[in-house]
Amino acid sequence: MNIRFLGTHNTLSSNSRYTCFLIDGVLGVDAGSIASQLTFEEQRKIEAVLLSHGHYDHIRELPALAFNNVLPAKAIRIYGTKETLDLFSSRFSDGKIYPDFIHGTTHFEKPALELYKVRALEPFAAGKYHVLPVKIPHHPSSVGYEITKNGKRLFYTGDTGPGLADVWRNISPDLLVTELTVPDRLLEFARESRHLCPSLLREELEEFQRQKGYLPRVLAAHRNPEFEPEIAQDIKKVFQDLPVDIILAVSDEIYTI
Repeated sequence: MNIRFLGTHNTLSSNSRYTCFLIDGVLGVDAGSIASQLTFEEQRKIEAVLLSHGHYDHIRELPALAFNNVLPAKAIRIYGTKETLDLFSSRFSDGKIYPDFIHGTTHFEKPALELYKVRALEPFAAGKYHVLPVKIPHHPSSVGYEITKNGKRLFYTGDTGPGLADVWRNISPDLLVTELTVPDRLLEFARESRHLCPSLLREELEEFQRQKGYLPRVLAAHRNPEFEPEIAQDIKKVFQDLPVDIILAVSDEIYTI
């Protein structure tokens, strides 16, 4: 699997983009930057999008992707929990602020998007990918996804706070794509807002190693860009004696498993 990050941050500016990535050019994972960072041709190759939850920075560019998919014959499949899909359809596809991309309109007869509800621990196929949703401790309807192709597995947490022991029991990824929102000096903020800082991530990875007997490669995204140098320094201190490869994901770079 080739993983191309379209954004790696949690805030938007001229130098930062919302976290989302594209697998093999056809499977989107979250949608905060899924249109603005792709050409029209690249957007039309997308077959499906997995949504971790319904917060704005994770669904923001689905309407733009839908607009650009009105003419092609096949709708893009959108996967998410019932709560996430309801948030999107009631606010971003309500026929008022944006057209109804799900049912079609007088301007375009066919749907541009098809919605598919997922439930935790109920696997499904998204094209050539086997996908397992797993409940995540962030928003009440948040799920992460273990995505498998040809025996290779990645797990995407989406936004998450601490308390991933039950998640680890259900997955065995080669690559973990997770968040790392703030530095350690904001540890209490991270706990309260259900996000991670380096020391909290270490605790979760130690639990993963205890359960699984190994540590996966880790790509960290959803970083606050204003704290990025501090987060990088904390990683060096916190993980210096733990045998794990932690990489700060970079927008536009491609990572392969």
